[in-house]
Amino acid sequence: MTPPVITLIAIVVAPVVLLMLLRINAALVFLSLCLGSVLVQFGAGDASSLLTDHADQLPQQAANAGSDTVKLVLLLLPVVLTLIFMIRTVSGSGRLLLNALPSIGVGMLGALLVVPLLPPGLSHNIVDSSLWEQVKRTQDIIVSASAVVCLLVLWMQRPKTGGHHRLGKHKG
Repeated sequence: MTPPVITLIAIVVAPVVLLMLLRINAALVFLSLCLGSVLVQFGAGDASSLLTDHADQLPQQAANAGSDTVKLVLLLLPVVLTLIFMIRTVSGSGRLLLNALPSIGVGMLGALLVVPLLPPGLSHNIVDSSLWEQVKRTQDIIVSASAVVCLLVLWMQRPKTGGHHRLGKHKG
């Protein structure tokens, strides 16, 4: 395997392993990744211009790299915060096994969103690989299937209510 393919596989597999080992609810991490994508789309321009307004001495190439760095931070900040706050929120082997599907979705969506923001040399090598072309061709399926799986997992994890107990009343 070529180094770009290995790097891409690592970008996809690392979140899956992390989420499973730390027992983090992957569906919430997926939603955090989606939030990060929205932040990049709507906030990166303002954040980058604020940064470049205060750093007029930077050459254009550094300003472009700074823009990608700002986008990467905006993308990953909600994810990192969710990782921190959601450690050990998946209990039981059945739920952990169920968590594997959204974990794979996080890894794949994460790769789709992160790779274009990587430093130019690394990003270019990955984007030029045949595996990346396959990933890009199936990105609609990756995103929609991952979203549906995450929603189903979240819906399945909702707390069970007894239905016959009144709120606020305790058994004596």
